[in-house]
Amino acid sequence: MSVLRPPPTSMRSVPRPLPLTLTNPSMVVQHTPCTMHLSILPPELACKLFYTMLDLSQSWKRNKWWLFDRVVESPHRTSFYARKTDGVENNESWQEAAQYWYNGRRTDPPEVFPDAMEEACVYVERIVNNEMQKRPRLPLEWAGRLSEGQIWRANVAASNCYEGTKESVGFHSDQLTYLGPYPTIASLSLGTTRIFRLREVVPSDETDSRRAQTFNIPLPHNSLTIMHAGTQENFKHSIPPQPTLDLYRPLFPHPSRLAFPPEPSNCRINITFRFYRPDFGPQSIPRCNCGVPTILRPDMKNRHDGQTDKYWWACYAGAQNEGKGCSFWQVMDVETEGRGPTISY
Repeated sequence: MSVLRPPPTSMRSVPRPLPLTLTNPSMVVQHTPCTMHLSILPPELACKLFYTMLDLSQSWKRNKWWLFDRVVESPHRTSFYARKTDGVENNESWQEAAQYWYNGRRTDPPEVFPDAMEEACVYVERIVNNEMQKRPRLPLEWAGRLSEGQIWRANVAASNCYEGTKESVGFHSDQLTYLGPYPTIASLSLGTTRIFRLREVVPSDETDSRRAQTFNIPLPHNSLTIMHAGTQENFKHSIPPQPTLDLYRPLFPHPSRLAFPPEPSNCRINITFRFYRPDFGPQSIPRCNCGVPTILRPDMKNRHDGQTDKYWWACYAGAQNEGKGCSFWQVMDVETEGRGPTISY
């Protein structure tokens, strides 16, 4: 007697493409929505900024949040910095007025950009603005102009330290709550080379016909990876653990340790420069039934042509409240919420 079995799902017949390592800027732009730029800072400035952030990283924290029924801890150290002004109105009180939330809790007042980071911003902003001028703009991108006539300005920066081979971060897309739709994020790598892993989230209506490919991008010292508009809506990224790594050997000695040759390091410093949009300021963020500001999520599974992506506000109180949140859910409507200007409004 034969046993009836359900037919195999179509997903089993769709092979996953093999991972692809992208070793140069031309390969990165060919296969991903990112661009890669090598040796963007003068060598001495890159080394100075590495030492500055490495020293500061000794006091950085590991993020903690609730996941299901337990507290988890980030496997790397991180900190947050904000510029003296937001770049829109040159108002130096914007940091005091801004009460930002992250992982369901109110953050401490951010540190101001160190001098070396301010100096590096000149180079980063020039490259990002030049790249953005070359690309078609998406409907909900911010369309305002900044105080110096730029499209984009680095007014905040999340900084991370990955020490050794094991420190890492899993697949995620960056929170859009204060960035708004279609953000551009510029990620500066300093120190030892680590792999940046990128993978598309395949829309639900395409999962029967294709699987996502994983891209591995080695990020060397003094390189800038720009995640252009649409990356956070369509892809997730990670820094995986590695079995081995090459030590970073600085060209210049530490200012307080002038021994030569300079001491090698097993650390990667990552500075992700971002533009917090003025139309997504803390006071404008809806609060859920828990009384906590919501987070902005893209609808990654139901996108279509890249022009009609949808977003919603969702409760995130459970990240800190012993995993307990509410069912608040609200579609974001740029026009009704009075946001902008955007490319389409």
